[in-house]
Amino acid sequence: MSAGLGAPEPASTSKVCAEMKSTRCTFRCLLVSVCLCAGVSPASDAFASDPPVTAQISPPVAAEDALPDAPKPRPPVTEKGLPLAILKDQIPIWTSPVRVRTHDLIWLLPLGAATGVALATDTDVMRDVSRDRTFNKDSVNVSNSLLGFEIAVPVSLYGVGLFKGNPHARETGILSGEALADSVVVEEVTKIIFRRERPLYNNAAGDFFAPNIGANGSFPSSHSMLAWTLAGVIAGEYPSKWVQVSVYSIASGVSVTRVLGQEHFPSDVLVGAAAGWLIGHYVFEKHHVHHVSHALQAKLSRRTVGGSETETTHGILD
Repeated sequence: MSAGLGAPEPASTSKVCAEMKSTRCTFRCLLVSVCLCAGVSPASDAFASDPPVTAQISPPVAAEDALPDAPKPRPPVTEKGLPLAILKDQIPIWTSPVRVRTHDLIWLLPLGAATGVALATDTDVMRDVSRDRTFNKDSVNVSNSLLGFEIAVPVSLYGVGLFKGNPHARETGILSGEALADSVVVEEVTKIIFRRERPLYNNAAGDFFAPNIGANGSFPSSHSMLAWTLAGVIAGEYPSKWVQVSVYSIASGVSVTRVLGQEHFPSDVLVGAAAGWLIGHYVFEKHHVHHVSHALQAKLSRRTVGGSETETTHGILD
């Protein structure tokens, strides 16, 4: 009788252990996900290799009519120097989590909470998303088209800059290429580490560290990361409202259609979007030259005429 009564215990114990293992796995993934985004945070002091623009500009002379001092020259990233710039980016990107500061919690905590909720509800959400293959395929095609269009924007700007002598457009193309390369490195390494199953496998269980997954894992979303990387660069270079609305709408469309296409879980596109934008914004803040000279030119162009101050305006592709 004792043997019979004790028979169910191993199965119950195994179930409890499996649940505990799953919970630990989820917390590990959440922690690493937040660290991944913290690692590419331009908001923190983590990327301390180059001083910020504000630190490079000397304070203006106290006299009211004095012109502001010019910022120290910042070497632009050229086509020839692009491989070295990409290589140098990897050190601050991968080591910066250890330099996260207290003020980073302003955005880390909401991001961590959103990622935790997404991880906890991934399976239920994906089981509710349509599995009609035609619908899924159409969604995937839309995401590919949107990302392709977004990539074509900096490529076109680079061509304009190269053949029309427009340094701003050329810079946008070069920095977009640098940021994309950085994001590809991050997302490929992360996929290999986490090895998460795609939603169409194992009834959308979304298991991490699954065998035989390799770089084809679901976490994070490559499309989402690349789309938001480009959005971060382009929106930084051209900070007009319509440009920002356009690029962020396209990036959001890429992320949503990856979920509707049953290619990624919500947490995959969320972490991919956050990390991608942070990488793009970091590359822009670290290497952009046009906006430094543009801001100085705007200050220098102000002239007092009859006691009133006039200000020169500039076009989007000047």
